[in-house]
Amino acid sequence: MIKAFQQSIKALRANLGRTILTMLGIIIGIGTVILVLSAGAGFRSLIDSEVAVLGSNTLFVQTHIPSATKNRGALSDGPGGALEGVIISSFKQRDLDEINKLQNVSGSYGIITGQAVVVYRSNKKSAIYYGTGAERFNIDKTTLATGRFFTKAEDSSGAQMAVLGATVAKDLFGQDDPIGKLFRLGTLNFQVVGVYTPQGALSDTDGTVFIPLNTAQKKLLGVDYMTIGIVALDDISKADVTAEQIKIALRINHHITDPAKDDFIVQTQAQALDTFNVIFNGITYLLIAIAAISLLVGGVGIMNIMYVVVTERTAEIGLKKALGARESDILNEFLIEAIIVTVFGGVIGIGLGSLLGLAVSLIAKSANLAWTFSVPLYAIVLGCGVSAVIGIFFGVFPARSAAKLDPIEALRYE
Repeated sequence: MIKAFQQSIKALRANLGRTILTMLGIIIGIGTVILVLSAGAGFRSLIDSEVAVLGSNTLFVQTHIPSATKNRGALSDGPGGALEGVIISSFKQRDLDEINKLQNVSGSYGIITGQAVVVYRSNKKSAIYYGTGAERFNIDKTTLATGRFFTKAEDSSGAQMAVLGATVAKDLFGQDDPIGKLFRLGTLNFQVVGVYTPQGALSDTDGTVFIPLNTAQKKLLGVDYMTIGIVALDDISKADVTAEQIKIALRINHHITDPAKDDFIVQTQAQALDTFNVIFNGITYLLIAIAAISLLVGGVGIMNIMYVVVTERTAEIGLKKALGARESDILNEFLIEAIIVTVFGGVIGIGLGSLLGLAVSLIAKSANLAWTFSVPLYAIVLGCGVSAVIGIFFGVFPARSAAKLDPIEALRYE
């Protein structure tokens, strides 16, 4: 086996250019797999950090069109889980008041969203605004770069105060200190009381204006309902039980007897992550399947090149067999060549994929994303294992062909 390995290395070095081109398909395929798995690990760390910002002990209540209503209409799903053109207006503060009475609930706040033009002097831009309860700032784990949050009293009184996302603050005020300054949101003037620290590209905080919930409802939108509620729990291990209790309370408030007609969704963090994992795993498998095509093409390329090598070295094979080489010796030599090509290609692919994964993480970090670079151990094992299997599978056919050559016919080959 040692002699076969030495002969294989010698043969591969003799045709270095062809060897590198043969490896290319394996390098690209394995590199893509490593990149996908590395980026996937980084993206999961990003999602975990986003969940941590919201508070890992929270669950969500969201307005929702019942399935029975969906089946009767031809409308498509629109923002906020509702149908386009249909507004769920039954989720109100009294619902949150009932939820706050539950034993495992430590607090909650409601959200309603809108869009308006924000103006400061000559600076103008369209922005999303969140009308949110002041309790958000006790539950939310994000921090302010400057200023303060608005209070419950200011929320209840409909105060025209705002906490700005980092991007909005920069676009409106540039290098000026925005605290205490007035800007126009829609038709109303608001005073800036705080500015969030930058949260990164995936967060909606940076480009958002946060104003008191009552102000948004009564002065801007003219409504008394909310679209989303965030509920903080004392004991996250009881999240599923608390979610069921919330559903019961909301059904009583909304006079719903059939759960199929619920006009809301209650979702725990675990359920939200499960939904994300299903979607994310599907995307990952799709990308790996695309990479597998490259590996298959690379394997076929190896097989074709090895057949060419067998043809070029037919006379050499005949001479070896005439001098006493067994079929297993010839088989081993050519099979080892194929395995070396794929394993070396796999190692290079792992290195290339890791470098690309590092580059992705650096780009993500430059965009203020909480992205952690890592190459999972199973990805490396998978890369090496797959490349070795490809070498054995696609190398065995030309190797067997070489081993079966008749020595007399091989010696006569020109």
